[in-house]
Amino acid sequence: MGNVQDHSKVDMSELGEQLHTYLTEYFRPGPFELRLGGGQGDHVTYLAIYPDQTYFIRIDNGPENDDYIDVESAVLQRINALGIPSPKLFHCDSTRIRFPFAIQIIEYINSKDLNEHEKNGDLDILTIAGFIGESVAKWQSITPSKYGLFDRSVLIEQEHLQGYHNTYRDYFLLNWDAHLHYLQTNTFFEENEVFEIKELVREYDYLLNIPHGCLVHKDLALWNILGSSNEIVAFIDWSDTISGDAMDDLSLLGCFHSGEVVQAAIKGYARVRELPEYWEKKFWLHLLRNMIFKAVIRVRGKYFDKPDSFFMSNSNSSDLRAFTLQRIRCACEGLRGNKKIAEL
Repeated sequence: MGNVQDHSKVDMSELGEQLHTYLTEYFRPGPFELRLGGGQGDHVTYLAIYPDQTYFIRIDNGPENDDYIDVESAVLQRINALGIPSPKLFHCDSTRIRFPFAIQIIEYINSKDLNEHEKNGDLDILTIAGFIGESVAKWQSITPSKYGLFDRSVLIEQEHLQGYHNTYRDYFLLNWDAHLHYLQTNTFFEENEVFEIKELVREYDYLLNIPHGCLVHKDLALWNILGSSNEIVAFIDWSDTISGDAMDDLSLLGCFHSGEVVQAAIKGYARVRELPEYWEKKFWLHLLRNMIFKAVIRVRGKYFDKPDSFFMSNSNSSDLRAFTLQRIRCACEGLRGNKKIAEL
C-alpha cells in the first residue's frame, strides 16, 4: 500500500516495542509479527501479521499531536457502510494516554495502486474512470453540515460531520490571494496572469453559492486507489476529506488525466446521480483552484527538479512545469467558454 518511507527521524526500535505492547493490550493478543509498511505521507506504517489476518496500521507520533485521524476513521466507516470499495476500519485511538502516538488499524489489502498499473501500461483507464465516477456519486450521498475540513470536536460530541466554514466561498478562497502571490514572487506567474486569474474567479464567484456540501475525497488520484487493471478494490487515504462541491473530486481527475478520461468519469457519475446545475463551469472553476494549489506545492517542493522516477511522473518530470501551466490555462479557457472538457 505505497512506497517505502524515510524513518530516519524515528526511533523505530522503541516505536515497534511500544506498538507491540499496544496491540497486545488494546487490540488483539499474539502471536503476531510486526513489519514496517509503506507510505508516502508523514505517518509511520506497519503490518501486523496474525495467523488468520494481516492488518495495516498507521501511527502518528509527530509533535503536533494531530488527531484528525479520528475524522478520517469516521469517514471511512461511513464509506464502508455505503458499500464503496474501501479498507474496513477495525480500530482508532488518538488519546495518547499511555502511548505517545495516535493509531489507526484497517484492513490490509494486498493490491497495487492504480498509478503503478498505469506506469506498467496495463491499466484500462476508461473503464476505471467510469467506476471512479460512480463511486464519487455514491459517496456524495453523505452530506455534512457547513464546509471545508471537519471539526473533530463536533464529531466526538455529536457523532456528526461538520465543516469549519459557514460558507463554501470561505473555504474555496482560503489562502487564495496568498497562493497567487507566492506563485508570482517565485516567477511561476507574471503579474498580469495573476490579475487575470483573480478577475476570472470574481466573475464566476456565483458558482460558489451552494446550498449544502457533500463529501469530497480531496486527494482523488490513482495512487490513492488500489486494484487491478480493470477493477477497483479500495479507495484509500481519506486524510484530506472535506465537505465541499459536487464537482471537486471530478475536477481532481482533470489535474492529471485527459479529457477522454474525465468524460468517462463524468458519465459514470451520471449513471448514479444527476449532474449539478452549472456542472461544467464548476468543473473548470475547481480545476483552476486545485491546479493553483498543486502549483504552490510543486514550486515549494521543487517538484519540477525531481528525477523521472518521482511517483507523480508518468512521463518526463522536466515537463511537469509546462503541464501544470497548461492545465491552469485550460481551466481559465474552460471558464471563459473557449474549451470543452474533451479538449483537455
